[in-house]
This record gives sequence, structure tokens and C-alpha cells, in this order.
Amino acid sequence: MHTLHSAHRRATAWLGTLAGCAGVLLISAALAQAEEVNPNNYNCLGHISAGKAEPGGEGQQVAYSFYCNGPITGYQLQAQIPLTGIESPPLLTSKAGTPVTDTFACSGEIPGYALNCVGAAKASYETIAGQFAIGAKLCKEPRVDPLLTVTYAYLEKGAVTQAISGPFDLGRPSGCRPDAFSGSTRLNPQTPGAHHAKKKHKGHKASHRRHKALPAK
Repeated sequence: MHTLHSAHRRATAWLGTLAGCAGVLLISAALAQAEEVNPNNYNCLGHISAGKAEPGGEGQQVAYSFYCNGPITGYQLQAQIPLTGIESPPLLTSKAGTPVTDTFACSGEIPGYALNCVGAAKASYETIAGQFAIGAKLCKEPRVDPLLTVTYAYLEKGAVTQAISGPFDLGRPSGCRPDAFSGSTRLNPQTPGAHHAKKKHKGHKASHRRHKALPAK
């Protein structure tokens, strides 16, 4: 009897261990599935600012930087004012901020309204930073406000499948003085001057109160 009870306990413990392992595998599979991102529904964030002068480069250099929550194999920046130059290949850094060997090659019609880049950012949240040129000053209206679209090509059942996400608005250039168009973007246009006029009206009322407070001479 003692031997039978001992064997039964060992079998029960073994089954419990198997059940625990199976549970861990199921949880891991569920987490992996939860972490998968639909490449047709990526989220990308970025911005633009004044760029750095490049040898042989002409016009105003505009720096752009963005990242997405999934790998990409191509992207397009579409501006509403003409681009006059596409500068050296973009630099990529990992989520931790370290340089990676992933790269893109960019081209487009010059002058034109878009630059198209193909290559690979093989991991999520890799930052892609590059430059293009425009023929006007950075802060002169209309200020450049590029839209970003990203693509991801992959194999599915032996066939190449391509996903696309966007557009994402990189916004107006940072570092410029606010004006009547501040707060408005291409994907979220607002009435020009509304905020600017409100501030001006408040300033006028304050000035009027100061004039009333002055003693008569």
C-alpha cells in the first residue's frame, strides 16, 4: 500500500507539473499574440525642425524624426510646399537610443512634393531621422507640414504582402515663433487667427483699464 500511495503521489505531482508548464505556454502564446501589431494599423509619432547645413546642399534644411510601434520597410513624406532637395540617407537608432545598421534609401522628383524611402527598420520604436530641403525660410508662412505614410512588406503563405498605415501629421516646425496659424495642422485645421485675436483682445482690454486708471492732468 505504501508503494502504491507513493507512486500515486509522484504521478499526481508529474501531472501537476505538466499542467503548470502548459499554462505557462498558453500565457506566453497569449502575450505574444497580444504584442502583435496589425501593420495596417500602426501608430507613428514624429516632428520636424530646422536641419543642419550639408555640403553642397541648397535651400532651407528641414530635419524630420519619427518612430512607429512596428517594423517598416518603406515610408513617404508628403509636403504641401515644394521640396527642393533630398539629403543624405536617414540615421536609425534603437528604442534604447543606440545606432543600428538598418537603413533606408530615399528619392523623389525635385522639385516635387514627396520623398519616398525604401529599406528596413526591423524593430518596433526605431527612430528614423533624416533631412530634406525647401526653397523658403522655415518659419515663413505657409510653413511646411509633412504627412507621413509607412509601409511594411512581409511573406504570408509564400506570397509577398504589403501593409500600409497613415497618414500621420508630423506638424509644423518646432522652434518658430507662434503666429495666427499656430495650433493648426493639415489633419486638424483650425480657423487662422482665432487664438491670436483672443490674446490681442485681452491685451487691448488691459491697456484700456490702465488708461482709465491714469490721473487727469
